[in-house]
Amino acid sequence: MDVRKGQIDVELSRKDFEKSIREKLFFDPSFKGLEVEIKKVIEQSWTNYIDYHKSPEKKKAGSSFMLPDFELSIEWLETSRKLKRAELIQKNSKTPSKILVICASPRNDQTCPGEMSKTYRLAQLAVKEIKAAKYEHELLDLSRLTSEYGKNIFPCKSCVSTAMPLCHWPCSCYPNHALSQTNDWMSEIYEKWVSAHGIMIVTPVHWYQVPSTLKLMMDRLVCADGGNADQTSTNGKDPKKAKKIELAGWDYPKHLANRAFSVVVHGDAAGTGNVKRILVDWLHDMHLIQAGAASSLDRYIGYYEPYATSHAALDKDQDFQDEVKNSAKSLIEQVRLIRSKDFKAPDRKLKPIRQK
Repeated sequence: MDVRKGQIDVELSRKDFEKSIREKLFFDPSFKGLEVEIKKVIEQSWTNYIDYHKSPEKKKAGSSFMLPDFELSIEWLETSRKLKRAELIQKNSKTPSKILVICASPRNDQTCPGEMSKTYRLAQLAVKEIKAAKYEHELLDLSRLTSEYGKNIFPCKSCVSTAMPLCHWPCSCYPNHALSQTNDWMSEIYEKWVSAHGIMIVTPVHWYQVPSTLKLMMDRLVCADGGNADQTSTNGKDPKKAKKIELAGWDYPKHLANRAFSVVVHGDAAGTGNVKRILVDWLHDMHLIQAGAASSLDRYIGYYEPYATSHAALDKDQDFQDEVKNSAKSLIEQVRLIRSKDFKAPDRKLKPIRQK
């Protein structure tokens, strides 16, 4: 039950801390007239850092938790409450069907590239089909990470690799005010996934893999696959307690199970097939249900042609555009089947042999 230690010390010196905060917040010369105020802000920030004010505002967890009097971050409690409410609405048979369309490209016409992504165009084709089916939809455009002020998805800290119960649902690693790890978009993204009856991911290939924007979200969804919804059971982040709980028997709850999914992958030279398989396997692992054969596809746009003409290549590729529409239609039909009274998952009574 030992907890292994021994990595390098990452605590900053006072000098390095001030250098970092000045470069991050006050590099612009327009701040020079505010030096007195800046020094006060840096001094208080240093105190918060050294005293580790991760969650400066807390309150008692409440009666729905194992330890009602244990104090938790008010931000985490609010996200947890929203997810519970979203789950109830999603499972209510009287609520409209909803599909989340994820545009995974980091390219945005309002930042350096100066042009929209082909992924965004393909996602819009899917949205039109969803609207035509009278379903509700939400477009999650991950390029907001590269183009919108303050938008962040922070990396997963891999709590699950210490012990599954240490990985909380929703993630409790962020926000971390002591380390200036705030404005974490995942608190909203969790709610978008929970609210949806179907998920459609549209992504390009970046170096034989998914874009970093999508991978950040994927890693942070690990808590949906076995995560602990009661943070008080581990006294917050107590690794020894989490290890004991896991070894005593953990049920690995699938918080996003039985939602339908489809996947569209496009590239220009290589890697589309591998990326599609990775995404399909990942979604299967979380017990989402794949729509029909038309729902998951990988294609090339302007194969080995110049990037400069890739939008024109997509204009001419009507077959691919129609295949994307079919992928959306297949997903729409799968959502309808899942929400019908007669739907029964074929493996619903099977007990998992290997839990993880």
